[in-house]
Amino acid sequence: MTRTMKVPLLDLKAQYGSIRDEIDRAVREVLESQQFIMGPKVQAFEEAMAAYLGVRHAIGVSSGTDALLVVLWALDVGPGDHVIVPAYSFFATAGVVARLGASPILVDIDPVTYNLDPKGLEETVDRLPDTVRGRVRVVMPVHLFGQCADMAAVSRVADDLGATVVEDAAQAVGTEYVDGRVAGTLGAAGCLSFFPSKNLGACGDAGLVVTNDDDLARRIRLLRAHGAEPKYYHKIVGGNFRLDALQAAVLLAKLPHLDAWTAGRRERARAYHRLFSESGLLAAGRVRLPEAVYASPRLARDHIYNQYVIRVEERDELRRFLSAHGVGTEVYYPVPFHLQECFQDLGHRPGDFPESERAARETLAVPVYPELTPDQQAYVVEQIRAFYGA
Repeated sequence: MTRTMKVPLLDLKAQYGSIRDEIDRAVREVLESQQFIMGPKVQAFEEAMAAYLGVRHAIGVSSGTDALLVVLWALDVGPGDHVIVPAYSFFATAGVVARLGASPILVDIDPVTYNLDPKGLEETVDRLPDTVRGRVRVVMPVHLFGQCADMAAVSRVADDLGATVVEDAAQAVGTEYVDGRVAGTLGAAGCLSFFPSKNLGACGDAGLVVTNDDDLARRIRLLRAHGAEPKYYHKIVGGNFRLDALQAAVLLAKLPHLDAWTAGRRERARAYHRLFSESGLLAAGRVRLPEAVYASPRLARDHIYNQYVIRVEERDELRRFLSAHGVGTEVYYPVPFHLQECFQDLGHRPGDFPESERAARETLAVPVYPELTPDQQAYVVEQIRAFYGA
């Protein structure tokens, strides 16, 4: 008889069960203090994250999306300006650009890392008319799935343009670049998300901006609280992008566990590599595994596996099969930016960004989290093998 097993894409209940007392204590402290907006928990979390990442400023905000938005706003990005982004990412990467009235310039991705393709970036910039080239304000690489983009190439292009580098590090908290620096600290500013599914996840939406630029940090702090300094005295028009004290308290309690959780994800990734290799699926060309392109004995977190994303044939059929057999999966992301209805005015057509389109057709995220058991992982690979009849 074929065995069946439930393997969720992510099991946050298991994580909570392992640190229940710490989380409950942190939440109670906020409830007992009744300081829900900003306050000591937010400040303590900001200081802890600044120390962890090695930056001067860590500014808590309401979500990863708002982190991106407030940084571009602080840089005065607006109508007539352009921001270079990958064609394949979570919607917020390009969405915040459009919200400010600026225009995203899309670049195809590298098929191995799913990040900005360095050659494509250079070719895109070379093709820009002078009128557009002169209004490129920001280059925004994304460190997708937990691995850094090619920041040397990104920085070189940005310098030539006179543009600012803003990193979308929402999926890469603590990820190390090839030179040992950490994602989010490689440009003028970095933006992190603490959506519950992230390696460091809140109990709801939460985000962070990190920077070593004192003036930029001050402006972001103003913008996140209606531009007021002091309270009720508004120097500029801002928004309400404050990090909730409850979320800060939860994140502060979780932060000491982050490195161990990341190590657990990396260990699960190695196990998948072994299991897929032993299954015959790689040799048959049925599955392509994620690759850590900066892998080195010097780096403990060259890839943090926020997701473990494989490439497969008949992706949608496989996904339905796995769901029917108890395995949770997700598609990150099914529609590249240039094919989104809201970006039709950019004038792109199917085929313009072939690697982004191919990733949207072929990629599938399978379960990966520290609490995932060896038996569960073996079951996932066993079911994929069963689908292909390998």
